[in-house]
Amino acid sequence: MSDLAELQKRALEIRRRYDDLNRKDGQAQWGPKDYAMGFVGDVGDLMKIVMAKENMRRMDSVDVKLKHELADCLWSLLVLASHYGTGLEDEFCRTMDELDVRINKAMT
Repeated sequence: MSDLAELQKRALEIRRRYDDLNRKDGQAQWGPKDYAMGFVGDVGDLMKIVMAKENMRRMDSVDVKLKHELADCLWSLLVLASHYGTGLEDEFCRTMDELDVRINKAMT
C-alpha cells in the first residue's frame, strides 16, 4: 500500500506528463485555477455517481465509475496541495484531531 507522499509523487509525475502532452499539442499548460476547475467538474461527476449508487438515477458500471472518479478527485487534490506547498498529510491529521476534540466535547 502506498503512503500519501508516494501517491502525491505519482500524481505529480502524471501532471508533468500532461504538461509535456499539452506542449507537444501546442496547448497551454494547466495552472492551479485549471486544476481547481477540473476538480469541481470531477466533484460534479462524483455527485452523479453517488446519486446512481443511491438509486436516484440510472448508470451502468457505477462501482467502476465511483472508484475512478474518487481517484480523479484525489489526483486533483494532491496536485493542488503540492502547488500551494500544503503538507496535506500533516494538515489532514491536524484537522482530524480538531474534529475528534469537537466530537468529544459534543458527546459530553
